[in-house]
Amino acid sequence: MARCLVGGLLNTGWQPTDILVSDPDPDQRKFFESQLAVATTADNGTVVATCPIVVLAIKPQAAKAALLALKPAFQTHRPLLVSIIAGLRERDMRRWLAAEVPIVRAMPNTPALVGSGAAGLYANQHVGGVQRDEAESLLRAVGVTVWLEDEDLLDVVTALSGSGPAYFMLFMENLEEAAIDHGLAPETAHLLTLETCLGAAKLAMESPDSLSELRRRVTSPGGTTERALEIMKRDQLGKVLKTALDGAAQRARELGEMLGAD
Repeated sequence: MARCLVGGLLNTGWQPTDILVSDPDPDQRKFFESQLAVATTADNGTVVATCPIVVLAIKPQAAKAALLALKPAFQTHRPLLVSIIAGLRERDMRRWLAAEVPIVRAMPNTPALVGSGAAGLYANQHVGGVQRDEAESLLRAVGVTVWLEDEDLLDVVTALSGSGPAYFMLFMENLEEAAIDHGLAPETAHLLTLETCLGAAKLAMESPDSLSELRRRVTSPGGTTERALEIMKRDQLGKVLKTALDGAAQRARELGEMLGAD
C-alpha cells in the first residue's frame, strides 16, 4: 500500500523531492529510489523530524514497537500522523506516543493499487482544517475518500470497502463458474463476468438514481432477470450479506482491541 500511495502522489503532481520513505529493508529502499526516484532512509525518526505529514504504513503487529521508539521524536515535532493500519485505534497510538499528536486514521482498500480505491477517514480533535485537507489529498491520490465523525464507524468501513473487494471477487468467481457449467468457454465467461461487473459499477457511479431503481429498470416482468432475482431472494442473499458484514465488523473491533492491548 505504501508503494501504491507514493505512486499515486507522483501521478497527481507531487514531486519526488516532496517524499521521503523510511524502511529498514535495503531492498525496499532500493526499489523506491530506483523505480520511483524518491529519497529513502532507514531511520523513522528522520521522517518525523523533517516531514510535516507522516504516513504509518506498517504491519499491525509492528506498530506498537515502532511508535514507542518514535515517542521522543513525536513529542518534539508533532507532525500530522496518518495511519493506514487497519484496526489500530487513535487512542492507543496517542498512548504509546505519550503526546497529543494530530492523528488521521484511514482505511483504504486494495483497488487503490489501480487508482480506484475507497477510503474512510477519521480525524482526532488535534487535527486542524488544513491538516484534514492534506490527509484527504493524500488518500485521494489513489481513489475516493469519505470522512467519518465516529471512529467506531471505521470498523464498518473495514467490513464494507476494506474487505468488500473480496466479496465481489467471490461473487464474480461463482458467476463465472456457473456460466462455464452452462457451456461457455472459460475465457468468454471470465471476460463477460468482469465487464458486466465493471459496467454495472460504472452505471451506478454515473447515474443519479438509486441502486434499487437501476435494478428495477433492468428487471422486466416475467423475464430472465426477474427469475434470477426471485431465486436470490428465496435463498436469502440479503441476509447472507448482512450476516457477513456483521461478522467482518465484529472481527475488526476484536482486532482493534487486540492491537491496543498492553
